Amino acid sequence: MNTKQIDCILELAQSLNFNRAAENLYISQPTLTYHIKTVEDEIGFTLFNRSGKGATLTPAGQQFCQTLRRLRGEMKQAIEQGQNFSSRYQANLTIGLPMRSAIHFLPEAIEAFEKSHAGVSITPEFTPLHNYDRFLRGEQDMIFAREEDMKRIPDLKIHPLFKSRLYLITEKADPLAQKDLVVLDDLAGRRLMVGGGSQPELRAVQNRILSKLHLEHFNSNDHPTTLTNIASHKGICIAPGFLNDHNDEFAWTPFDCKEQISCVICTHASDMRRILTDFLKILKGLYDANPDFPV
Repeated sequence: MNTKQIDCILELAQSLNFNRAAENLYISQPTLTYHIKTVEDEIGFTLFNRSGKGATLTPAGQQFCQTLRRLRGEMKQAIEQGQNFSSRYQANLTIGLPMRSAIHFLPEAIEAFEKSHAGVSITPEFTPLHNYDRFLRGEQDMIFAREEDMKRIPDLKIHPLFKSRLYLITEKADPLAQKDLVVLDDLAGRRLMVGGGSQPELRAVQNRILSKLHLEHFNSNDHPTTLTNIASHKGICIAPGFLNDHNDEFAWTPFDCKEQISCVICTHASDMRRILTDFLKILKGLYDANPDFPV
């Protein structure tokens, strides 16, 4: 099955009319019919029921087209990326991270690197926090991670980047947002959001707060949900600074605790490329040059 045949299937699934689908694809109706029949013979089941009124998807065809739409989207993206790289770059380094703000100086590092390394691209790939599967399969060259998560994984190099302290996130109008430092007793009487894949360091702080103050609390599935809950006046939360997107929508106030999260970049031990070393040097240099950056 090729991309032209996929396009024929998806267009007919949309229009459910052979003549209209053929017109939209700028091909003849017999050509469209041939492509559909060829695919059905290949996969071994019928995609469309034909009638004088047009076509309808079979149950198997409905399921097949749902998957095919997703695959066609991924294929289109791959082709477009390939076109971009073929015209500008001879090499590429991929870096996995949960969100752009996790590595605050990433844009500056990419700009500086690509100025000094013509023909080499840095491609960010956004994956859920703690999801290292693509990196471990060798599909990513670098991954942003919590150091403790990676210590026991073999065949890696761990490159320290920064230590992220913990912050209280509130609405900007919240009285606690006026403080320079929030201490545990300041949270008395408040509702605390917990969970959402919290790191062990963060869970330790959450448990300490709850055991001492006996606060009302509830679970929030992930960081975007937590921010939505804060904006909905549902509560406050403690979070690591690397999740702060610095859009000035919420107040991030340092929380008084000893816990910090050691954030690192990991690479594959076998990857000795100079371009990788050069990029990491630029990225680390930006953090070293800004030691007071609020992470």
